[in-house]
Amino acid sequence: MSHEFYMQRCFQLASFGEGLVAPNPLVGAVLVHKGEIVSEGFHHQFGGPHAEVAALQNMHDTELLKKSVLYVNLEPCSHFGKTPPCTDLIIEKQIGLVVISNQDPFPQVNGSGIQKLKAAGIEVITGILDQEGKFLNRRFFNFHKVRKPWIILKWAQTNDGFIAPLPENKHERVALISNSESRTLVHHWRSQESAILIGMNTLVSDNPFLNSRMVNGKNPVKIVLGNHRQLPADLNIFQDKNTPVLIYNFSVTEKNENAEWIKLEKNDQVLENLLHDLYNRGLNSLIVEGGTITLSSFINTGLWNEARVFTASHKSGSGIKAPDLPHGKEIRNQVIDTDRLMCLINPENYN
Repeated sequence: MSHEFYMQRCFQLASFGEGLVAPNPLVGAVLVHKGEIVSEGFHHQFGGPHAEVAALQNMHDTELLKKSVLYVNLEPCSHFGKTPPCTDLIIEKQIGLVVISNQDPFPQVNGSGIQKLKAAGIEVITGILDQEGKFLNRRFFNFHKVRKPWIILKWAQTNDGFIAPLPENKHERVALISNSESRTLVHHWRSQESAILIGMNTLVSDNPFLNSRMVNGKNPVKIVLGNHRQLPADLNIFQDKNTPVLIYNFSVTEKNENAEWIKLEKNDQVLENLLHDLYNRGLNSLIVEGGTITLSSFINTGLWNEARVFTASHKSGSGIKAPDLPHGKEIRNQVIDTDRLMCLINPENYN
């Protein structure tokens, strides 16, 4: 078997940590002896053991361990954080060869783990499936290199390109555009991301929950952007007291039992300043589910990384047009029951 084969297994293992380890990266590790995987592990939760540690601790034959190759998709850490350095355990276990996909961009690592292993006489191979590894950990890489959350735009549109009824037909909002299978998938996505954002108009008109209730997963931090206004305490987003609600507005900074209000200056840097604040809060990904105005504000400023668009089979004939996304590069196109899902990336914000 090739290095790529075992690295693919690392990716598979790493993905089990989606929605559980942020702001840490997704990491999987396997130990291979004479072409056979003899142990494996992945990072289960933030603050928990790292993937390499799990794989090494699952292997009890110390002599076999010394003859094994360690595969891991991200450079082992070399610093004390919430756990001791993984490099120390690798050196202690006398692993002879470590194969890595990506160097860790985190400033406290950033090549030092690789150098520490080499200084201990361990052979290190890097760059295996490098691009695939970076895409798997795109939120983590973007967070540390660009210092912003990874931004995912999501909306559903009718077959003739409408995202919602016209304001004078507000009663039609009960007619959902996407099917139940698509909506369940969206709740799964929400459980994987750090935060979810809508505009004030969507909050007031739709009264959404912004949670992951259709799947077994965590709820994202709930974010609203728009002009300050008095909001009823019985809005759905306020009912879960365990999930923070951040309301970015242009008037007040205050905090009450329902939400934290953060004042932004009303200028052309509104979104940049909002994203900077989310970065400072350690939120490394954001799914935007607002209406056309909110979505278009991210598109027009180039502040997006991915877009996930559901197109239903039915037409509405009229309504509010869905956003225009002229520069997206399609990476996925699939049918989900009666809907079609298209996923795109912004090539200007991905490398």
